[in-house]
Amino acid sequence: MYLVATPIGNLEDMTFRAIRTLKEVQLIAAEDTRQTRKLLTHFDIQNRLVSYHEHNREASGPELIRLLLEGQHVALVSDAGIPAISDPGEDLARDAAAAGIPVVPIPGANAALSALIISGLPTDRFLFVGFPPRERKGVHKLLEGLEGESGTLILYESPHRLKKTVAAIGERWSNRKMAIVRELTKKHEEVVRGTVEACLAHIEQNAPLGECCILIEGTRSENGNREASAEQADAWWTSVSLTQHVAHYETAGQARKDAMKSAAADRGISKRDVYRALLEENGDE
Repeated sequence: MYLVATPIGNLEDMTFRAIRTLKEVQLIAAEDTRQTRKLLTHFDIQNRLVSYHEHNREASGPELIRLLLEGQHVALVSDAGIPAISDPGEDLARDAAAAGIPVVPIPGANAALSALIISGLPTDRFLFVGFPPRERKGVHKLLEGLEGESGTLILYESPHRLKKTVAAIGERWSNRKMAIVRELTKKHEEVVRGTVEACLAHIEQNAPLGECCILIEGTRSENGNREASAEQADAWWTSVSLTQHVAHYETAGQARKDAMKSAAADRGISKRDVYRALLEENGDE
């Protein structure tokens, strides 16, 4: 089985190897056959095309595995970029590997890494998070679990949910640096850089179009250096809620204001972000 990367916008990013592979396999499994048919027509590829996506994977997946075990060569593609990244191709790749079927990557364009290298944020350590939950509570739970991450965070988001997601990020990390990248490799490619608060103000004035990548700087110490991730992982407060974190310092004799400041310093966030998070945890918002 071949995992074939396709362009994320500009068709010139299609590799020679990807074109050859799609022409040589017996079957091409696509997330959206209508979208992929346009790509295949452009490169004069006429092989059989079948559907494999989120809603039919339980039926289509075993059938594709059966065909692979019979000796057929299958190429898996997503609508754009590398398959098996934030899409059901992950399941098919896992099942094929478990069945002893060779799984071969055909590399190419990737939105997350392309956005990272132009974001202006550190690239030496990063964490790909994928699409955040749709519900506000789920987003906040996700962000709480990422507070100690020292690497640059990379998320995908749709344009109609971008404002809500960035607003949720701003409630915790309003002063962190951020980049919002959209329409990668296309005519209207755009990068917005600044603090989370500044980026939110921009998208409130300029309605985003196209799929977006959100990149957020990781935690930093007061002198601007990246905090050691190993120390963060071993910190006692990583296993407690923010409310419990603040209460710990209050029990030790600190005033409420100072306890919030101490918790903020531990987590690499502002005291205002601590205040907002405490309101939400206690149901006051």
